[in-house]
Amino acid sequence: MPFENAPHLVFWEVTKACPLSCKHCRANAIDKPLPGELSTEESKKLLEDIARFGKVVIVFTGGDPLSRSDIFEIMEYAKSLGLIVSIAPSPSYRLRDETMKMISNYARYMSISIDGATSQTHDWLRGLGSYNYALRGIELGLKYGIQVQVNTLVWKKSYSELPFLVKLLKELGVKVWEVFFLIPVGRGVIELDIPKEKYKDVIDFLVETTRYDLVVRTVEAPFFRRAKLEYTPSTIKSNELVSKLRELLGEPVKDVDKSVLPTRDGSGVIFIGYNGDVYPSGFLPLYLGNVRKESIVDIYRKSEVLKIIKDGRFDGKCGVCKFNNICGGSRARAFAVYNNPFAEDPMCPY
Repeated sequence: MPFENAPHLVFWEVTKACPLSCKHCRANAIDKPLPGELSTEESKKLLEDIARFGKVVIVFTGGDPLSRSDIFEIMEYAKSLGLIVSIAPSPSYRLRDETMKMISNYARYMSISIDGATSQTHDWLRGLGSYNYALRGIELGLKYGIQVQVNTLVWKKSYSELPFLVKLLKELGVKVWEVFFLIPVGRGVIELDIPKEKYKDVIDFLVETTRYDLVVRTVEAPFFRRAKLEYTPSTIKSNELVSKLRELLGEPVKDVDKSVLPTRDGSGVIFIGYNGDVYPSGFLPLYLGNVRKESIVDIYRKSEVLKIIKDGRFDGKCGVCKFNNICGGSRARAFAVYNNPFAEDPMCPY
């Protein structure tokens, strides 16, 4: 596997503190930092260790990373070490002009969440006013030359709005859309999820969306990669989302993007909690170690759990599927449903 010795993405939850209380959040965010947060000095030592992987992407997340008073100091240090810096601030009042200008000094990438095409849908999930803060943050990020990615959760209320979201992203000038599929952890309760039979409709819609000059990625839906590779015009049958997309944007402008980056929870991706605890991803709460006691490099390379994940040694249909290497199913969903990170993905539509 290409990520045997180094991840592509290191997610670091620099704090639990956040001004929002989103209904689906895996972080169970709170108003104030929790005791045990890595100090500035510990943070810099961690970044030095992460730099041993090479030129990886370090994503400062939370909570809201802007809740940390030293966030720009540690972002600056990460950049000085040659790491590719990204930040995922909450869509809140903190996304002001001067803040975005500071972010642009250190971060190449930024992700902001929009979880519905309307303020009513988004704000129901994330809190009153959050939708407008998100739009403002995107506009300011693009103004200051940051490569802005929009993150969207697929859930019951956003499902029918997905084509309208694509139209909104095109109007805003956003080039990258990362679409999250629900994992029942934290406040991400199963009641918010769409029915399993709708998963394939969303996946086919996302494949079609790549034809409108938008880079589309998924989180906890790696079977999207198979759908891209198997695409032919005849594979997209009756689909209300695709029909609405055509109605809003006209005919596609290019062929399907069939590029694949075969990351999965614990392979190409690693997550560090606010207190230094390490997990395969933010959605897979399987403890691997703590950076206060062990090197993140050693944890990633030597963990027996991660070796199994990297090798794709899974049970059920994920273990025998010929797309095992590029997909492998969501390890987080397997763990959430079966309490087994190596089980098959119960929501895979194939």
